[in-house]
Amino acid sequence: MSLSVGSNIPNVTMHVLGDNGMPSPVNSVDALGKGKVVLFAVPGAFTPGCSMVHLPGYVKNQAALRAKGVDTIACVSVNDPWVMDQWSKASGAEGILMLADGAGAFTAAMGLAMDGSGFGLGSRSQRYSAIIENGVITEINVEEGAGITVSACEIVLEHL
Repeated sequence: MSLSVGSNIPNVTMHVLGDNGMPSPVNSVDALGKGKVVLFAVPGAFTPGCSMVHLPGYVKNQAALRAKGVDTIACVSVNDPWVMDQWSKASGAEGILMLADGAGAFTAAMGLAMDGSGFGLGSRSQRYSAIIENGVITEINVEEGAGITVSACEIVLEHL
């Protein structure tokens, strides 16, 4: 069962790529638990929908999100920190916190893991967006299938 509105975000370790080019641990509560946060999750970096629609919507609308009081915009994927860093660079995603959930611990704690074996992958994240205020989920929008509708940045903007 996935977390819902009113739930606290899970307290787990994810990673970002540090200045030294090595993975640096980031606690999810430290990264996502202060202020107003927009979090979106993708099944995989560099995948078509994620790279052509989902991430670009958040890149394009960063200023609009910040104008609505968003302190942190974060993307999480079950990928390693090197992949997340390269995807950020390739997508012009400066200003978006790219969180690598390599072992899927955050995704599992959110209750939003999916079986990616049909694509030759292991467990991945379902596609979703969440609005988090001071560590509490105030809105969560999980995609029911393929496509980017309820978790698109434009929808999140309407709900802020």
